[in-house]
Amino acid sequence: MREPEVSEELARRVVAAVRRAFDVDLDPSAALIAVSTRDGVDYQCNLAMSLGKRLGTPPREVAAGIVENLELDGVADQPEIAGPGFLNFVLRREWLEQRVAGQLHDDRLGVAEAEQPRRVALDYSSPNVAKEMHVGHLRSTVIGDAITRLLRFAGHEVLPHNHLGDWGTPFGMLIEHHLDEPSGDRSDLNAFYQAARRKFDADETFANRSRERVVKLQGGDPETLAFWQELVDESTRHFNAVYRQLGITLTDDDIYGESFYNPYLGEVVDELEADGLTEISDGAVCVFPEGFTNREGDRLPLIVRKRDGGYGYAATDLATARYWTAERGATDLLYVVGTPQAQHFAMVFAVSRAAGWLDGVHAEHIGFGSILGADGKVIRTRAGETIKLASLLGEAVAQAGEVVAERSELSEEEQQEVARAVGIGAVKYADLSSDRERDYVFDWDRMLAKDGNTSVYLQYAHARIESILAKAGEPTEDAPILLQEPAERALALTLLRFSEAISAATSAYAPHKLCTYLYDTAVTFSRFYEQCPVLIAETPELRASRVQLATLTSRTLVQGLALLGIEAPRRL
Repeated sequence: MREPEVSEELARRVVAAVRRAFDVDLDPSAALIAVSTRDGVDYQCNLAMSLGKRLGTPPREVAAGIVENLELDGVADQPEIAGPGFLNFVLRREWLEQRVAGQLHDDRLGVAEAEQPRRVALDYSSPNVAKEMHVGHLRSTVIGDAITRLLRFAGHEVLPHNHLGDWGTPFGMLIEHHLDEPSGDRSDLNAFYQAARRKFDADETFANRSRERVVKLQGGDPETLAFWQELVDESTRHFNAVYRQLGITLTDDDIYGESFYNPYLGEVVDELEADGLTEISDGAVCVFPEGFTNREGDRLPLIVRKRDGGYGYAATDLATARYWTAERGATDLLYVVGTPQAQHFAMVFAVSRAAGWLDGVHAEHIGFGSILGADGKVIRTRAGETIKLASLLGEAVAQAGEVVAERSELSEEEQQEVARAVGIGAVKYADLSSDRERDYVFDWDRMLAKDGNTSVYLQYAHARIESILAKAGEPTEDAPILLQEPAERALALTLLRFSEAISAATSAYAPHKLCTYLYDTAVTFSRFYEQCPVLIAETPELRASRVQLATLTSRTLVQGLALLGIEAPRRL
């Protein structure tokens, strides 16, 4: 059984003291234990202020009562009462040394698995068939993949579903164009789509054929479905090439396109009508979920069937929620989709709850901002076109190659492999290291910088540690950890917070919290290395201890970056 996080350990002891002192039962989360930013203080407890208000007792008296009843058992020194009632904790050196040693020998680096695993249906990436993935797909794909990795590491079952746009009116146009030019080049999906669109707009005969083809597609005509499948297969090959380039874990088994839910749409409408949730508005079948209005105060409809009998995104998303809960037993529905869709998903969730599809289910829209260019506008090519994702990734690898070649002793082949890891890592980390809800500016110089909070800095830090360890030789695995210097202690404290960083990133679906931790870890190690010589330490015992700390730092950086989907080359 793994040891609890440091903050959890202190919280358990604080709530036990509160029970003894005031006969009040609290959940450990209410103890308000946080990492301290004050020099000489490791953790701070802010409970006395809120508890004092509840008890009608001055906070400092509450703090004193907690301290008097605390049983720390060598975990920390007796806490200092500061200010209006803060408790300042300083962990005992011996306890820290033992905890770090335990983490060093744990293949999960102190991170416990969930006691009650969830079954999470996670919607992300979702490109459109017959169109190349562009820069607008980057955030959903990268953020969704990182959240998948974090949730799986935490012990949850993740059911990814790539909700491809593979159904609807445009496919009649695309199939007819395919039939007109069966031997045409479809390697450039965008060019193929644009050619079909131009023909549709200019040729009424072609347009009519396209509309008739849509009817055949929706009616299940075998020949039409076969042509449609060719388009899907060609697009999937393109998507998979991009996923491989990005190191994304999605596979063909994770594809659940709009077409997958098509057979369920009629059932969705029938069930909503049977529950008395629908109204006819302007000929369309709608649901008006409570609490959603426009600026004029008029109720907002969620259109589940259009007046021409067709279905739109709302019906498909309702069918999606119904399928993953009723058919697949998901306990959580997560949608990694841009923030502008927040109201849409709020309405879908409201209708799904009213229909009973979300009973006991957590549903959440994981929104994110846009990628901006230097001009502060959504990033595009100089010609004003959307940037192809494959082109952007190729440019990233090329630019990283120049950075790696500046002072590399690697062979040309090794440099190419490292350039790929550095370039792709830089693109992903630039996205993941910013709060996902905010826009961020795409800046090659900043994301490929060797200093600051970048993946390049972390990768170089890891390679530097690996170089030290290579010179040190095989570590003595049973060597005790000795924390004699402040920089050693600071590094130990940071390494012990890995589990807390994973928990924070996972619970909030916020990979940037893990990025911040990894950057802090690399910076803290750099200070440690400057102040505490490793290879020429004063004694063999101290040298062995510092090698152990370096080993744990390396493993922490590698594991943390892996959870972000980023490689950590041993040499740069």
